[in-house]
Amino acid sequence: MPGFELIGQEERDALNALMDEGGVFFAHGFGAMRKHYHIRELEAEFRNYLSCHDALCVSSGTAAIKVALKALGVGHGDEVITQSFTFIATAEAIIDCGATPVFAGSDNTLNMDPAQLEALITPKTKAIMPVHMLGVVARMDEIMAIAKRHDLAVIEDACEAVGAKYNGQYAGTIGDAGVFSFDYGKTITTGEGGLLIMRNENLAIKARQYHDHGHINLPNIPRGQDRAGISGFNYRMSELNAVIGKVQLKKLDYIIAESGKRYQALDQGITAQVFKKRVIPKQVTPAYDTYIVEIDSKDVRDRAIALLTEMGFGTKNLPDAMNWHCSVYWDHMGFDTRTPAQLETLAMLERQVAIPVTLGKSVDDFAKLAAAINGLSA
Repeated sequence: MPGFELIGQEERDALNALMDEGGVFFAHGFGAMRKHYHIRELEAEFRNYLSCHDALCVSSGTAAIKVALKALGVGHGDEVITQSFTFIATAEAIIDCGATPVFAGSDNTLNMDPAQLEALITPKTKAIMPVHMLGVVARMDEIMAIAKRHDLAVIEDACEAVGAKYNGQYAGTIGDAGVFSFDYGKTITTGEGGLLIMRNENLAIKARQYHDHGHINLPNIPRGQDRAGISGFNYRMSELNAVIGKVQLKKLDYIIAESGKRYQALDQGITAQVFKKRVIPKQVTPAYDTYIVEIDSKDVRDRAIALLTEMGFGTKNLPDAMNWHCSVYWDHMGFDTRTPAQLETLAMLERQVAIPVTLGKSVDDFAKLAAAINGLSA
């Protein structure tokens, strides 16, 4: 989440440079007026950073999910298995494609429970979408093995895990598709924006066409004379977002490293047994977005939340934004929100407290917070 905390002179200079070089905010054409295609440069920089062969900038993380689903051919009558603890956009994108979301519950990682996954697969299942919530990658070994047995595509919703790794490989680069968000509350930000990775080259071409009204982008052909390859929509990123993204990407390693120091101050400092720590799979290097503890006692939990508010840390999503992060609350979307898996996930989430890891507080501030949290158990 610290990306917005580090917006400074570098981002201002990048925006001014965009103005000085012609002020073109659009990703295509206007060649005589511009010196750079910043979106294409940002895509190349992400390909290099993530060590992947494809990267497509889009207007949001939600758009990235929708474009991935469309590229994979998800449509009416299909089912996509995801998880109950996610952001509402995951379900919205599935429904917007005409498909039905099917919800697995969470295990003690708070991500998709692979033990529940296979029983949810039906002849209608088109894809599996694990969500790497709050900086921690799901149990991808098990999920990918199940998907392979059933010949199903896997879309990694890595919107909240930019920079996290699994077995040394970046989140979002393991499945058939990976999606990222760069909104104002994410690890790095472009204000609004997202990124999509497709491992299959033909699907990557389809995704690029779909996000841009179906444009083929024929070489050496004026855009007005280009042709459409498929029926598409407009999910393009603007050059304004891209120039900010190029600066923020250069800060990502620093953000992860500094967030990790603060995360470790909590992990080492919180020792009272009443605080059960979120399980991090041994294969995972988190993005250190939040530090989550489970507190069974409502009294201790309420006092912990009050302490976090008093000390200026607050909470993130748990419990302050549950309506937007647990599918039980989404009756308006037209699917069954009261399955046992969803209700069990809700009960688990209600016991969690998520502490945001921000760079505005020092490592020592987080160490003092850990000590104060321990004191609540006395």
